[in-house]
Amino acid sequence: MTGSARTDENGNGDGMGHEKLLSPVLSAFWDDPESWTLETYRRHEGYEGLRKALAMDPDDVIAYVKEAGLRGRGGAGFPTGMKWQFIPQGDGKPHYLVVNADESEPGTCKDIPLLFANPHSLIEGIVIACHAIRSSHAFIYLRGETVPVLRRLHEAVREAYAAGILGPDALGSGKNLDITVHAGAGAYICGEETALLDSLEGRRGQPRLRPPFPAVAGLYACPTVVNNVESIASVPAIFARGKEWFRSMGSEKSPGFTLYSLSGHVARPGQYEAPLGITLRQLLDMSGGMRPGHRLKFWTPGGSSTPLLTDEHLDVPLDYEGVGAAGSMLGTKALQCFDETTCVVRAVTRWTEFYAHESCGKCTPCREGTYWLVQLMRDIEAGKGRISDLDKLNDIADNINGKAFCALGDGAASPIFSSLQYFREEYEQHITGRGCPFDPARSTLWADGPSTSHLEVNA
Repeated sequence: MTGSARTDENGNGDGMGHEKLLSPVLSAFWDDPESWTLETYRRHEGYEGLRKALAMDPDDVIAYVKEAGLRGRGGAGFPTGMKWQFIPQGDGKPHYLVVNADESEPGTCKDIPLLFANPHSLIEGIVIACHAIRSSHAFIYLRGETVPVLRRLHEAVREAYAAGILGPDALGSGKNLDITVHAGAGAYICGEETALLDSLEGRRGQPRLRPPFPAVAGLYACPTVVNNVESIASVPAIFARGKEWFRSMGSEKSPGFTLYSLSGHVARPGQYEAPLGITLRQLLDMSGGMRPGHRLKFWTPGGSSTPLLTDEHLDVPLDYEGVGAAGSMLGTKALQCFDETTCVVRAVTRWTEFYAHESCGKCTPCREGTYWLVQLMRDIEAGKGRISDLDKLNDIADNINGKAFCALGDGAASPIFSSLQYFREEYEQHITGRGCPFDPARSTLWADGPSTSHLEVNA
């Protein structure tokens, strides 16, 4: 992927001088010719972890993943092994594994390139997970617009069936395993796990009331585990290389490697696979910093639904605890970086429009609240707002946050709260100045030409 920096098997980098900070596992051979094929995957220890896992008792597999400390890579960071353990055993019902590949959070772009370049890592992880939860059928719910990825995933599944990795006796004598690849219709709400399950069942994607939770009554009212693509794709390496190897990276509470998606006004955007706990300063140092002549103004640690941070947070450890202590969430590790030419009000308005458009309308706080947030944000951006509107924004966001049916409402409120916290003065400038101070037609911001200062990432 563009901007990715990796090392070879001997630890030699590509001359950037910072590769020792990276840990290429999922992305280790993305640049190989035909990296997506079964042949290439097997050349890189593919399905070695599966062989070891299938030799273990299912309960021991769950315990091993718990001891490794793998946390869900879809945003919440819930321990993966614990999620598997919630599945009731001996209930006489079919058990299902559902992989959430409906990647649609603004700024998030890790699962799609992973599936495009290395789909067999997901398939191997699925087989291990199905062995652990005693499931004979897994579903991959993929965002339907990504047709090239859909085709490549279908081909990888076909290869796995032909090789006997899937199908009859895949999990041992008499234990079959099937994978169904399902293309969604492009609704952001279907990234919420229970809305995804409704969509899989052929209904309109809307969040379900919980309890019961999916582990008890999920797909077709049967025990179901819903995991993110990266979560499942990370499992094979744990078994192939050992839980101690996995825990040697990251922090005590957030161990392991993960994909950071660096985008926006940076010199070299791309996927950077590194241990949890790396900082944005280090990632920017590796990626050449912000675009020449500009400095960092604000950024999101996990997509637009996570509270934005500023250049004061460059040294925050990018793990679940570190980002949480800074007042935000690690989320999907979608690091969107914006320089000083970006209008915060304009950016937050666009995000708010997105959430209003994607609200399923099931609950009143989200359906009504996001609509009114958009009206206020548009007025403020256009210079038609009043100072009292800022308190009104906070009030409406507070009426959504924690009170909506699912996390979409919280995601809509996050950029409102955080932008007012760090950039309230910029909101006031839009109101008192009757418009955006960043509008080139009326702004004195560039009276002396664009800034020539660089972000000093080594400072």
